[in-house]
Amino acid sequence: MARYTGPSCKLCRREGQKLYLKGERCTSGMCALDRRKSAPGQHGAAKKKLTEYGTQLREKQKAKRYYGVLEKQFLNYYKKADNQEGIAGENLLRLLERRLDNVVFRMGLATSHKEARQLVLHGHFTLNGHKANIPSILVKVGDVIAVKETESPKIKALVEAMADTVAPKWLELDKNGSAKVIAMPERDDIDFEINEQLIIELYSK
Repeated sequence: MARYTGPSCKLCRREGQKLYLKGERCTSGMCALDRRKSAPGQHGAAKKKLTEYGTQLREKQKAKRYYGVLEKQFLNYYKKADNQEGIAGENLLRLLERRLDNVVFRMGLATSHKEARQLVLHGHFTLNGHKANIPSILVKVGDVIAVKETESPKIKALVEAMADTVAPKWLELDKNGSAKVIAMPERDDIDFEINEQLIIELYSK
């Protein structure tokens, strides 16, 4: 399964915005973006005026990196969103929010999408009572996502930390380590700054 294995902090610096790819490190004084505002590379400090295409590309890259999705998969999400009824941009974000690894992140069981993906891949969760180890599974209304076991000290600590989690309104949390999807995610539920219209304009060319 393809995934990005390079330095995470370089991605935040390239986008000029925190993507929270390293969890708690991003909110500490160790965040690379706090120490170096410039983009990575030899000419990263040079001021460049983005073209219309450049602005659209950066928005797409930002969304793709925030959710931990590679190019081909992101393009497939766009095609699916474009074929659905409603606003294509909102459909796209709704699909990304419904990914199993994102749900685990929204449950407060991981400090980043990357950590959530790893927990799912290691088989720590069930979906409707069945083992689920594919991060890209799209949940639907009525689905129940639960921690498979809480014997591991790390998993036990994550479940205990759920008590402080403020989940989006489309998820109903059970502090024992489970959540139920009670509605489809709406645009207002996404607190990360993304201009989805720019992404749609990019792919529509």
